Amino acid sequence: MKITLNKILLPILFVLVTAVASFGQKAVKTDNVKLKLITDGLSHPTAMAVTKKEPNLLFVCEQEGRIRIIENGKLIQTPFLDISKEVIKNEGYDERGLLGLAFHPNYATNGKFYIYCSAPSQKGKGTDHQSEVREYTVSKNNNKIADKTKMRKVLVVDQPESNHNGGCLQFGADGFLYISLGDGGGQNDMHGEYGNAQNLTNLLGKISRIDVNKIPYGIPADNPFVNTANVRPEIYAYGFRNPWRFSFDRKTNELFAGEVGQDKYEEIDLVTKGGNYGWRAFEGVHSYRPADPQPKEHILPIAEYPHTEGISITGGYVYRGKVIPSLSGKYVFGDFMGPVWNLSKGSNNKWVRTKMSISRDPGYWHIYSFGEDLKGDIYMLTVLLESQKGVLYKMVP
Repeated sequence: MKITLNKILLPILFVLVTAVASFGQKAVKTDNVKLKLITDGLSHPTAMAVTKKEPNLLFVCEQEGRIRIIENGKLIQTPFLDISKEVIKNEGYDERGLLGLAFHPNYATNGKFYIYCSAPSQKGKGTDHQSEVREYTVSKNNNKIADKTKMRKVLVVDQPESNHNGGCLQFGADGFLYISLGDGGGQNDMHGEYGNAQNLTNLLGKISRIDVNKIPYGIPADNPFVNTANVRPEIYAYGFRNPWRFSFDRKTNELFAGEVGQDKYEEIDLVTKGGNYGWRAFEGVHSYRPADPQPKEHILPIAEYPHTEGISITGGYVYRGKVIPSLSGKYVFGDFMGPVWNLSKGSNNKWVRTKMSISRDPGYWHIYSFGEDLKGDIYMLTVLLESQKGVLYKMVP
């Protein structure tokens, strides 16, 4: 989600700019895809997850601090987990709250799952809040209610400002938990001499990888900075501004991240172990702060788009479902302001971005997140601007 721009003026300015830019053009229909309404009874849905144990249940995070269950298309009124009294989320636009959810690969036997949330700071002055990765366990006698008494804090990171929290959680095929954290907030990553994203002594502006099977957590032996002096060993990749949503291609295990830009460009990164993605010296493929030390051999995004087309990227998933063959192997993602695209690899390994017919013009919805079920089908988590309803859609033929 975009945090640093003026939240009141931004939608108005964006509509004015795009009226004479690409949003004024008619979308070219390149697919036979539509959206099926699953529920419109949500509030600010930020993440979705499923379990192999109960494939008929969709678990959706609400930013205010609740996890809701949708069973066979019906929204269950009692939350799976409600920590709204423990989570920071102001009324109106706020990037804090309950932002991430991932079920342990062995959830069927151990009942464990993990959330990313924003909690009040324990440090006081100089810290806005703290980001917490927490472990919970499902109740023994009710698979639709979490046991809050068995919560443990796996990882706590102090946040200097309210925005750029990342907040995505995903388990990789290796069984380790991957965590995204933004650069600490504000504009231009003005933390320390050259910002947090290039500072390997902290976890801000990074994607980290940890082993949650150890207490409080372990460091995978093949993490890229293990046994490197003055470097946090949790770091898997760095140089990010705000990797709001990332996901693994379930077929290739490639890690795709939607990286929220600053003033001009949004980008999609293919994340590799130990990779440096350039922020704050670079925004997309463009030099942003030439006076900074320039990162050597930093990894360029596989695609980007300018702010005439959107303002804040929402990362999605590679489609591996069966019912929409035209999307097979394509990375589906969107922008907070309304458009939806897919990305496919063309000739000479160049990635081709195609606007999808399910896109909406600014003022209709905000795209908060995407989800994927066990069949590889993709869901969209949105807020309709006129009604303020939080809506879950499924992409169908």
